[in-house]
Amino acid sequence: MNQVLHTLRCIGHADLPRIAGTTGRPEPDVESELINLAVDGLVTRSMGAWGLTDAGRAADAKQTADELDTTGARPAVMAAYETFLTLNPELLDLCTMWQLRDDTTDPARVLDRFADLNQRVQPVLDALPRLTRYRERLDAALHKARRGAMRELTDSMTSYHVVWFQLHEDLLATLGIPRS
Repeated sequence: MNQVLHTLRCIGHADLPRIAGTTGRPEPDVESELINLAVDGLVTRSMGAWGLTDAGRAADAKQTADELDTTGARPAVMAAYETFLTLNPELLDLCTMWQLRDDTTDPARVLDRFADLNQRVQPVLDALPRLTRYRERLDAALHKARRGAMRELTDSMTSYHVVWFQLHEDLLATLGIPRS
């Protein structure tokens, strides 16, 4: 599976540092792969941001379908998605609560609620080996927030909320479910 192509499917248009950070791979390696994908007509670059072409979107759809068929993981990923759907409203409520906080909001309590949710999403991340990267990224955002960088809950491109959204996109793309 082409990880860079799939990452672009999940995060949309992005610059090289963001793509490399999302994949966890060195920028020179990701840049080389992006250039190869561009030569193949699967990605394009405009104003410093890389994005999928229609052919790239189709190629990613095929590779994710092939991955599920080859590994036999479709039932596990579908079950993981169902679990995710039960947790998603809670994450959205937590993010809204944090963004609309006032002087009475206890940051430690909010962090505890995020940590609890993080524990409950772990089985979703076991559905496919490549989903473990989300575990690392969600854990990193939570760790940074616990160390005082509270913007890592909802207000940065590496925030818990952004990584969660990308996980949602990944599950939809992997299962071939259009966003409604």
